[in-house]
Amino acid sequence: MSILRVVLTIAMVIISVIMTVIILMQEGKSQGLGAIAGATDNTYWGKNRGRSMEGFLVKFTTGLVVMFFLLAVLLNMNLF
Repeated sequence: MSILRVVLTIAMVIISVIMTVIILMQEGKSQGLGAIAGATDNTYWGKNRGRSMEGFLVKFTTGLVVMFFLLAVLLNMNLF
């Protein structure tokens, strides 16, 4: 096994552990009984979700998923 393949495999394991922790830190998307009562997301926090910590976690998770997918494809190509 080449050194590059070992390094990419270790990077994939690290990314998967970080991705698991970040996903568990995020809040659920379900509204529960608020959806039945007609509660909307028109609050200050709902409108500025992209600039909050929750918005950062969503964007960071997306980046990690893309890196994980690219590493998985790269490692399965058996180029090295």
